[in-house]
Amino acid sequence: MRFDPPSVDLNPLQSRRFGIPIGSIHGHTLRIQLAGSFRLFDDPKLMENRGWLTVLLVFGGLFVVLIACSIVLVMVFGDGAGFGSSKIGVIEIQGPITKSKETLEDIRNFENKESVKGIIVRINSPGGAVAPSQEIYQAVQSAKEEKPLVASMGTTAASGGYYIACGSDVIFANPGTVTGSIGVITQLFNIEKLLDDIDIQVNTIKTGEFKDAGSPFKEFTEKQREYFAQLLQDIYDQFVGAVADSRELDESRVEKLADGRVFTGRQAQEKGLVDKLGSLEDAKDYLKEEEGLEDVELTYPPKDDMNFLSGVVQQISDSVAREAKSQSTPLVEYRYAGP
Repeated sequence: MRFDPPSVDLNPLQSRRFGIPIGSIHGHTLRIQLAGSFRLFDDPKLMENRGWLTVLLVFGGLFVVLIACSIVLVMVFGDGAGFGSSKIGVIEIQGPITKSKETLEDIRNFENKESVKGIIVRINSPGGAVAPSQEIYQAVQSAKEEKPLVASMGTTAASGGYYIACGSDVIFANPGTVTGSIGVITQLFNIEKLLDDIDIQVNTIKTGEFKDAGSPFKEFTEKQREYFAQLLQDIYDQFVGAVADSRELDESRVEKLADGRVFTGRQAQEKGLVDKLGSLEDAKDYLKEEEGLEDVELTYPPKDDMNFLSGVVQQISDSVAREAKSQSTPLVEYRYAGP
């Protein structure tokens, strides 16, 4: 028995939907499967549209999932970008100050991050080279114009470490922190007699009287001593001026304290060198209250991917380079040389 597929009449809406002219279509264009619960369209254009729709749905879904995952990762691991709690950035200055590049970059990054509402400069350093200490001090001064910034002193924040703290809005110190040591130091050694004993001569060719001043291979004369004293005096005056300006003290008063001696945190507060006694947590609470923040967490600059061995090698390399430099050029420092 032969079965002739029935004709189907399409209204204008159906016609536009399936891309088929208005009127009647016959079984060779549309087959109706009576035994099943679906219709299969043979029109190539319809099948192509269906294929593109499937692709768009799949990739659209993947895109939505990717965006959702990205938002979650930013909230958990990123700087927040406005999500979750507010953040207070912590810049750590640890050990002798020999360079400033990384610290300057960290300060600049926190200064530009919207989610970071304040900055704490955490100092545990006896000081160090003059220029890096001054550069970090200037960066701290600049950053506090954009965001509230306080200094928090750890075990030691002396000489160059104290210089940096002076750039902040408020200085916190623990009662037992060793700080102060406002002054300049350079140490020169002489091995001229040792070279004579082992019969070694060093021949120097120079273009001026003081070109090799402080050389370990020749006598340190009184004239050279006067020359270095003038050099250190100018660097010392810069230190005293920075403390007087930032702490709003008379230079004469600072000079009485700037004889190289150190103070405990409590003594420093009594002398006007420190504002408040407290820990890192106290510094955090201060910024939280000043800015009217409720939910706050501390955030630190990302750590370099350097393993323990690489870190040790880097420290040894820095120490060797520093020692070599000190032998060839007198090293003038804002550094506490005590225990």
